[in-house]
Amino acid sequence: MSEKKANQVSSGVREQYEKGVAALERSNLDYAIELLQAVVKAEPGFIAARTALRRAAGKKAGQSAGLFKKLVAGASSGPALAKARLITESQPTEAMFTAEQVLASDPRNGLAHDIFAKAAVAAGLHFSAILSLEALRQESPADKDVSLRLADAYLDIGQIQKAEAVLGALLKHHPQDPLLNEKAKNIAANRTLSEGGYEKLADGTGSFRQALRNKEEAAQLEQESRITKDVAQSQNLIEQYLARVEAEPGNIKLLRNIAELYAQQKNYYRAIEFYHKIEEIPGAMDAALEQARNDMVVRRFNQVIEQLDPAQEDYEQRKVSLAAQRDQFLLDDCKARVDRYPTDLAIRFDLGVLLFNQGRIGEAIPEFQKAENNPHKRLQAMLYSARCFAARNMNDMAARKLHTALKEKTVFDEERKELHYTLGCVLEKTGNPEEAMNQFKQIYEVDVSFRDVAKRVDDFYAGQG
Repeated sequence: MSEKKANQVSSGVREQYEKGVAALERSNLDYAIELLQAVVKAEPGFIAARTALRRAAGKKAGQSAGLFKKLVAGASSGPALAKARLITESQPTEAMFTAEQVLASDPRNGLAHDIFAKAAVAAGLHFSAILSLEALRQESPADKDVSLRLADAYLDIGQIQKAEAVLGALLKHHPQDPLLNEKAKNIAANRTLSEGGYEKLADGTGSFRQALRNKEEAAQLEQESRITKDVAQSQNLIEQYLARVEAEPGNIKLLRNIAELYAQQKNYYRAIEFYHKIEEIPGAMDAALEQARNDMVVRRFNQVIEQLDPAQEDYEQRKVSLAAQRDQFLLDDCKARVDRYPTDLAIRFDLGVLLFNQGRIGEAIPEFQKAENNPHKRLQAMLYSARCFAARNMNDMAARKLHTALKEKTVFDEERKELHYTLGCVLEKTGNPEEAMNQFKQIYEVDVSFRDVAKRVDDFYAGQG
């Protein structure tokens, strides 16, 4: 994926961006944020829209409001950010959007910036990553990890002088660090890359980081600044970190890194063990760490289920039993988090989904109704509320809920398609086939591959013929 300019996005997205910028200039900040969030969700690489969104969020919050938060999420955003952290590699644009939603209301949230930057790099959106890395460096100029990641991001887009400036500023805080000095020398030496090297950068086949003379050193710095997915390298890091833990048993960041490395190796049992070590440190656990630990437990359940031998006589019985234990764990954990964080409406939404999936519709409805007051979960909560009503044959109430949600949804993305589709199904049940078909046609016009819309619409016209 690559960053895009205004002339590279669709006319609809560009028009919405322009409306958002106009709202920003008029200081209609809530509306500007709403419009620009929809734009970056539709086009994650639209850098001008993302920059405008950050401006709107900063203007709304006030540049001097509060202290910059450390890399620990608050109670309200922790669970969402914990989930985003887990999908930075597998679903980077989704992780970016979740982090961006947090930054829209809390533009100084360090954890959100950290997750956003990692996800943006994973998505190949280096300009976007720089927005958050610069924010992190501004608050913590002596942080090696942040500055090294920022320098690498500048190298990836060919801005070698800015990378040099970042390292030069970092060396003022760590003048005797041999690794930093060596990296700075390597970058400086490559400022005079041959024209052939520049040609490789121009056609997208190379990068300044790839051109660093000391490749082994660059690889080591890369390894230290991000958790690698390579098994051999991650095992090497685990061994290094385990040796350090003996001397630093209370180092929460170190323990978390070990847990994440084990998770990447799919050794969830060991990952859980290290989250429990963090839990033993008084005051160490927060909402994000709780969510990460519990996610490991669920992954372990799924792993055990996958490893069952279908040839065994009691295979089905054991599979059903383990799945039931997993689902009960998820439900009990979510209820416990609702009790601990009663004002976190995102957790209320998660609880509603779990109850809905278990067919406990009556218990799910009030959770979704509360979650509708969370602006980041509102439309999804309305969708699920409508599904609950439809499941109880309260189809008129379901249709009203969906119509309201569609009025609030301005961008025709996956979420809007789901709203139209669900409304079409509800209208079919109420005996309004023409109105139902109108909902399916709207999806067909933009995405013929969505669910079974193509068959529905094709069958409709075939019947007319």
